[in-house]
Amino acid sequence: MSTLSFGVSRGHVELLQFLRDRTAMIFTFAFPAMLLLLFGTIFSDSYDQPGVSAAHVFSASMIAYGILTTAFVTMGAGLALDREDGTLKRLHGTPITATSYVLGKLLLVAFLAVAEAIILVAVGALVFGMSLPDASHWLAFVWIFLLSVISSSLLGMAISVIVKHGRTAGAILNVPVVALQFISGVFIYPVIQLPSWLITIASFFPVKWSAQGFRYVFLPDGMRVNEAAGQWELGRIALILGAWCVIGLVLCLMTFRWTRPDQ
Repeated sequence: MSTLSFGVSRGHVELLQFLRDRTAMIFTFAFPAMLLLLFGTIFSDSYDQPGVSAAHVFSASMIAYGILTTAFVTMGAGLALDREDGTLKRLHGTPITATSYVLGKLLLVAFLAVAEAIILVAVGALVFGMSLPDASHWLAFVWIFLLSVISSSLLGMAISVIVKHGRTAGAILNVPVVALQFISGVFIYPVIQLPSWLITIASFFPVKWSAQGFRYVFLPDGMRVNEAAGQWELGRIALILGAWCVIGLVLCLMTFRWTRPDQ
């Protein structure tokens, strides 16, 4: 079997394991949608653009949140747990390679991220009346989505090396997730409401650029004035997300281990 075949086979196993855990499945998909319903209902901010509400902004921005939770947290926690319970060690004794294992995890994350995005867009469109974009914006959605999923997944893998026990993975990984949501314009918008130094910090991380990219896809062009630079900055979004994909890959190559350091 080729590396790709092993990866697809491993991805099938990962997906079956996830689907059989109904509690995890419900909370994975329901929690971001529940937050969107709450934020969209509670906040009633209005903008200069007619027909655009806070619910529409949250619907677009929270796709970045959904990706981060399903990619960064799922990948980091899953790898830490597989390392702790010996799954990785046992797989190391089989013909499966590290690349195949990672590919299997990425297939699981891709499935979760796509499902999460569909749910959030559906809530935004059906509940809050968010308009769906034209074909050119859907093309932008694809590359922003792919770069966001890949960068978040690789960073989740890399940071899993500091997680010593699977039971603490959620607590450790959710700290940067929650912090980045607030300073990246996902939960607080317009971004220019934030202190300039917080915007600067957020600009170093991919979440801000993912959220900004998804707002470009789903919001009217005039909403760009509410961004930190007053523009959508698609070129910079592609550059920074692409750079984080490279950084994440390098960190994974440096930190990936089949067993815990203390074993």
